[in-house]
Amino acid sequence: MPATPAHPFEIEPGMADAVLEHARRAGCEHAELRVERIRSQAVAMRDGELETAADDTESGMGLRVVRDGAIGFAATVAGDRSSARDLVEGAVGMAQVAARAATERVVLAREHGHGEVTWSSPYRRDPVGVPLGAKIARLADWSRRLLDAPAVDHVSAAVLAVTEDKYLADLAGTVARQHRVRVYPRLEAVALGEGGDFETMRTLAPPTGRGWEYLEGEGWDWESELDALPGLLADKLAAPSATAGRYDLVIAPTNLWLTIHESIGHATELDRALGYEAAYAGTSFATLDKLGSLAYGSPALNITGDRTTPHGLATVAIDDEGVEAQRFDLVSTGTLVGYQLDRAIAAATGMARSNGCAFADSPLHVPIQRMANVSLAAAPGGPGTDQLISQVSDGIFVEGDKSWSIDMQRYNFQFTGQRFFAIKNGQLAGQLRDVAYQATTTEFWGSLDALGGEETYLLGGAFNCGKGQPGQVAPVSHGCPAALVREVRVLNTKEESGR
Repeated sequence: MPATPAHPFEIEPGMADAVLEHARRAGCEHAELRVERIRSQAVAMRDGELETAADDTESGMGLRVVRDGAIGFAATVAGDRSSARDLVEGAVGMAQVAARAATERVVLAREHGHGEVTWSSPYRRDPVGVPLGAKIARLADWSRRLLDAPAVDHVSAAVLAVTEDKYLADLAGTVARQHRVRVYPRLEAVALGEGGDFETMRTLAPPTGRGWEYLEGEGWDWESELDALPGLLADKLAAPSATAGRYDLVIAPTNLWLTIHESIGHATELDRALGYEAAYAGTSFATLDKLGSLAYGSPALNITGDRTTPHGLATVAIDDEGVEAQRFDLVSTGTLVGYQLDRAIAAATGMARSNGCAFADSPLHVPIQRMANVSLAAAPGGPGTDQLISQVSDGIFVEGDKSWSIDMQRYNFQFTGQRFFAIKNGQLAGQLRDVAYQATTTEFWGSLDALGGEETYLLGGAFNCGKGQPGQVAPVSHGCPAALVREVRVLNTKEESGR
């Protein structure tokens, strides 16, 4: 069961009703008021010594309205009733200016009111409530454990924790109070070789919508990972460089989540596919005319968007437009069947309803269409990772994410990782270095041959997915099993960078 927030987040009694009534009287067809407090803590260490400790709280309120077919938005860091009422004048004024310049009317897809909603992330210990000294002690202990290993020369360690309290009320009658927590601990070890050679290796634990208990072993086996990491790093430093060519890849979910994020998550945001999101990281090849017909991948590819995933970073009860969180299909048996939507995009394309993909990263920012937890379903009763590896005669096993690149259409991409192991005759045959895999989105997913079962499934993700102008960041998770992908082009990154 989730913990009860130590300091329940409340707003001035009657303030939301007064603001919304003022907006109604001003002729607004829609209005939503968000009052938020976001507390972020970051601790970073190098070689067991503290480098950074930051504790930031952002609070304020924002009002978005639709009036005369145009959107207006205003925000303030003040929290009193008079400041809130002033928001109406600012938002309505902006809508009036936008209406005069607009060539199209803004319509929001209908969403009925959801009444009183109270929701919290499932957690036991609020991560920002843990004393700074305890955070430093945990990272210092982990750092010392790695530094004590002969193979490790340097260690960086960090943890980022966020608590987000949000109150949303709208003219449809929804009043939602939501409390979200998330935490991301990570360590990276460095091994120095001869002649300036070096290698790095980072922990594979993903960020998660959990509390501090995550760092105490709930949801991740830190003891086993920290014990194994020095030996793995030493082997990596001594490993041979990869030979470029085409290989069968067995990809662990610690790497595959990022490929899903970039080549499917962003590509199925409908604002990108329509060209509305073009300046920041591009549009999408998966355009609306391909809905229901595009062969996105093999029949093994089943992708959902889900804002209800337990411990998901994008999980909520109500989104920032007052839409109930949902689970929905994006790719079914290899075919594109859906998109991620907010209310304006849903209405503009004739969709009956948004699927709850609106989010603002600050009370001072307007909500925009953002990614749900986009995940790849495991094969029911499917094989374990070892069984997938046993199906490969000459290939590479990939773990962990690192650098990546993808074009503005979300089509041509390249990914590296943390750990690469040669596969020979169905068995792991030692580590490799300087590996990257490269493909087009439909070629890669079309070569998906087999998926692991539920035992291989893991929820990965990121705190910092970027989008919009001005830029906003959003946390998002991606679940997936281990996967076997045939005949993927592999590059030697050392040779490529030396050209």
